[in-house]
Amino acid sequence: MSSTARPKRTEPVSDAALLDRRGVATLLAMLLFGITIISFRPFSPMAAESTGGDIVNQLGFGAVGGLSLFCLLAFVDRKVLASLVGFWWALLLGLFLVSVVNAADPSSAFRTAVFTLIGVLAMLAVLTVPRDADAISTAFAVTGLAIVGLCYAGLVVYPDIAIHGTDSTEPQHAGLWRGAFSHKNVAGPVMAGLSFAGLYLMRRGWRWSGGLLLVSAVVFLAHTGSKTTTGLVPLAFLLVMGPSLVGLRRAVPLIFAVALVVAAVATVGIVVSQPLWDLSQQVSPGLTYTGRTTLWTFLLEMIEKKPWFGYGYESFWGTQVVQLQDKPFDSDWDIRGIVHGHNGYLDVAVLMGVPTLLVAVVAFLIVPMIDFLRVPPNRENVFLADFFMMTLMFTAFNAFLESFFFRRVDPVWLFFVLAVFGLRYVSRFTIPGNVAPQKRRTRRIVDWAGLLQPAWSRTARNH
Repeated sequence: MSSTARPKRTEPVSDAALLDRRGVATLLAMLLFGITIISFRPFSPMAAESTGGDIVNQLGFGAVGGLSLFCLLAFVDRKVLASLVGFWWALLLGLFLVSVVNAADPSSAFRTAVFTLIGVLAMLAVLTVPRDADAISTAFAVTGLAIVGLCYAGLVVYPDIAIHGTDSTEPQHAGLWRGAFSHKNVAGPVMAGLSFAGLYLMRRGWRWSGGLLLVSAVVFLAHTGSKTTTGLVPLAFLLVMGPSLVGLRRAVPLIFAVALVVAAVATVGIVVSQPLWDLSQQVSPGLTYTGRTTLWTFLLEMIEKKPWFGYGYESFWGTQVVQLQDKPFDSDWDIRGIVHGHNGYLDVAVLMGVPTLLVAVVAFLIVPMIDFLRVPPNRENVFLADFFMMTLMFTAFNAFLESFFFRRVDPVWLFFVLAVFGLRYVSRFTIPGNVAPQKRRTRRIVDWAGLLQPAWSRTARNH
């Protein structure tokens, strides 16, 4: 957070100047968060796939990248940035660039990779530029309500776009809401992330803005028809908040790890092991995760052919490697027209190699679990850590059925990046609380949220 960068003693700084600087930082964080999540082509079903070839997106996200760099250099201490990246992320980004060089068309892959890195920079800025917890809350509240409001407005103004129709390539989704996003499977996870943000705001005492964001996001989510997302939201909430209710907050990473193993076995595991497949068919006859098991079987076969460095970034789906495959008449989906493998972990392996997947598991999952255990018993740090952990859990579980890792400026990828770096941030730096003293009534509102914390956290409110 930018507040960790202290002015030199010889530099006189007035209260008005600090207020102006704080306001500008918060405004820039809101701008970056809103633009990257919504994109420059809202209500455009093909926006997610045409990012690299659209001049508006090229110029717009180029400006976002420049603004993100400016914000990080102007408002954030260099030591903060260095501590956020760390060894595992540096290694992962290095392997990511190797996959770009290894791509079938390195120049095209590089252009796409730039958008991915711009998204990472933007999320770093959104996280670190706000000067305190109130500034972070303002950014989430204003931007979150604006995003949800835009999606609801689209149902009225652009119903043919904001709602899936029967004339699309997926007529089975007709009537499901997608709002300003390209697909219901993007809109759903975004609403999930915003609902977690709404809960975070309510726990801080922002009752009306937080409650409105939480309720409106959950209602929209229910209308996206995404059963996976709808089920994962309460699961993430329970896995994070449940242990805290009984004083077992430090057990959250262990529960998360066990749940991840179970999810991996229940998805990819059933196509690897025949006994597991037989068991799955006994428990749920005909279970294929809407045909995804066919994709995963194909992916595993292709990974086995190039396990070390994969096929290269953006060099598998949609290329001749897949399109020249025989048409699978006995499967639910034709793999030749699929844009991703509907499993983020397998897609990392097929594009970048198994070693990169192992590094990604450490950087994406293991390190954040450790960071969660290192969060200091500061009220603001704890609340933010819970928000980031819920977001991480949801996106990590969702990645077993969808693919968004390193996927340009995909909103789900952005929420995932925000959660991973957010946990690292709150584990290393104390988050300043309210700028102005709270009113007694507001403190009473906050007290109910404190009931969701273990005793050690409630005693740390005045730290």
